[in-house]
Amino acid sequence: MKSKKDIKRDFKERKKRAGVFQLRNVVNNKVLLGSSLNLEGLWNSNSFQLKIGSHRNKELQKDWNKYGSDKFVFEILEVVKDKNDPNFNIEDELTLIEQIWLEKIQPFGDNGYNQNDKIRKA
Repeated sequence: MKSKKDIKRDFKERKKRAGVFQLRNVVNNKVLLGSSLNLEGLWNSNSFQLKIGSHRNKELQKDWNKYGSDKFVFEILEVVKDKNDPNFNIEDELTLIEQIWLEKIQPFGDNGYNQNDKIRKA
C-alpha cells in the first residue's frame, strides 16, 4: 500500500495534458472555449470558481446559477501530442490548436461565453 507521501509524489510527477476544451451549456448550446497547459488543473479551478459564484466570466456564472451545474458538460476537444523533436514547443503547438478551434466554434455572442480570442486559461 502506498503512503500519502508516495501518492503526492506520484501526483506531482504525473504528466499534465495540454490542450483545448469547451464548457458547454446543454440548454442553450453556448460554450466557453479555453485552453491550458494543464487541462485537469484548469477544469478544477473553473469548476471551483463556478460553484462558489466567483467566476470572472459573469455571463457564464449567471447561466451556471440559473441552469445548474448538471446542465454544463466539460469536454476536451484536443490534446497536444508531444512530438519527439528537439524543436517542439508545446506552447506554440497549443497556440496553433487554439486558433483552429476558435475559427471552428466561434464561441462569441449567441454562440458562446468568450469575450475575445484570448482563450488560454479561460
